[in-house]
Amino acid sequence: MMKEKLESVNEFEWRLPKSARKEMKVDARIIANSKIMNAIEDDAVQQLTNVACLPGVVEPVIGLPDMHWGYGLPMGAASAFDANEGIISAGLCGFDINCGINLIRTNLPYDEIKKKQKELVEELFRAIPVGVGAKGKLRLTRDELEEVLVKGIDWAVENGYATKDDKRATEESGRMDGADPSKVSDLAKKRGLPQLGTLGAGNHFLEVQRVSDVLDSETADKWGISGENQSLIMLHCGSRGFGHQIATDYLKIQEDAVKKYSIWLPDKQLACAPVNSDEGQDFFAAMQTAVNYSFTNRAVMTKWIREVFEKVFSRTWEDMGMDTLYAIAHNIVKLEEFKIDGKTRKLYVHRKGATRSYPGKPVIIAGSMGTSSYLLQGTENALRKTFGSSAHGAGRAMSRHSAIKKFWGGKIKEELSGKGIEARSPNPKSLAEEAPLAYKDVEAVVDSVHGADVSTKVARLVPVCVVKG
Repeated sequence: MMKEKLESVNEFEWRLPKSARKEMKVDARIIANSKIMNAIEDDAVQQLTNVACLPGVVEPVIGLPDMHWGYGLPMGAASAFDANEGIISAGLCGFDINCGINLIRTNLPYDEIKKKQKELVEELFRAIPVGVGAKGKLRLTRDELEEVLVKGIDWAVENGYATKDDKRATEESGRMDGADPSKVSDLAKKRGLPQLGTLGAGNHFLEVQRVSDVLDSETADKWGISGENQSLIMLHCGSRGFGHQIATDYLKIQEDAVKKYSIWLPDKQLACAPVNSDEGQDFFAAMQTAVNYSFTNRAVMTKWIREVFEKVFSRTWEDMGMDTLYAIAHNIVKLEEFKIDGKTRKLYVHRKGATRSYPGKPVIIAGSMGTSSYLLQGTENALRKTFGSSAHGAGRAMSRHSAIKKFWGGKIKEELSGKGIEARSPNPKSLAEEAPLAYKDVEAVVDSVHGADVSTKVARLVPVCVVKG
């Protein structure tokens, strides 16, 4: 049992020394309070030790408080590899490349939202394509898709779907410059063509939220959070079938690369390639096209959300102050610089189900449907402790299959309504698999990253309207 070998560093941090397993090259660390640690599966801790065995890994491998067992490694993990001697892995990135969140401000008080709550949720559900295999309202040509893959949010700005302010408020300014569509399969492009501007299914959602608590008034004011009962909008989705196909394609390519370069793996799901190999750099270039696609996907839907608010409240979105507060990425690989032992090193940081937490920048942690979400601020300590990473959500406590067996979507909708939350989904099953009790306690997750000074609380947000995929 690997959990038995964990050493408590303090109330919110745990260390698994590399001596716990002979193949480990570096320590692993987990950010978690005691409640979260008790809920983390031993199998997920074992998966962290597997990552600590990979070539060129840099200490430590990080488990975040939303971590749970996943493909190859836990969701809710971050790991860094030397830019010369390390590896790049499609599996360590995740299948839904740049699954992420747009957080949009409004100047509308909750009382005004409440008066039109049912109308608003119905209009949002009609305007935003949702569900498995959903197709968007856009009809891109192959050339237009290639532009999206290279330009990212710049395409959305040029075509009237986003503003320059949206771009400035997006991680990477909404575009990674190394994207190369020639490294992407025709099948991935075929899947991506009809899905730009779609929410999808699973844990993807659109929520209208209200500020229930301001916890750092100085930072909140700086970010346009004026006080309790202000209404915000949270949009959570990714690169859809396009990114999933890229991950699938490159997992197969990197499985062959493992044999070609004689890389020993503790788990074949950790397929990877040396950073400077074709198999490594081709994936990095393809991944960046999915990152750009996803930033654009959320930008397009942000425009449609603004149009719905204009229709329902008979005002322009500018009058309602509907600016992007910040837009972040999960499931991503980045080449970043960190100071380690007094020296600056370039590292390929893999964040799977993790969000970037840089000093002074917004961090957004989404709760489960019906519970709170949080806006936080990145810290200097995050650079030292977690390679500038934080949790991305509550983290599942129950599989989707188990949730569907245990919960009934109609009952979940009734319970949400009883709390003043209007919810819409394509079918009851969508609500059942995303039931609040299928997730960890987001309060404990956020308390863990706050207590470890990885990211600090700014505001607590609670849902008012929920649209699920």
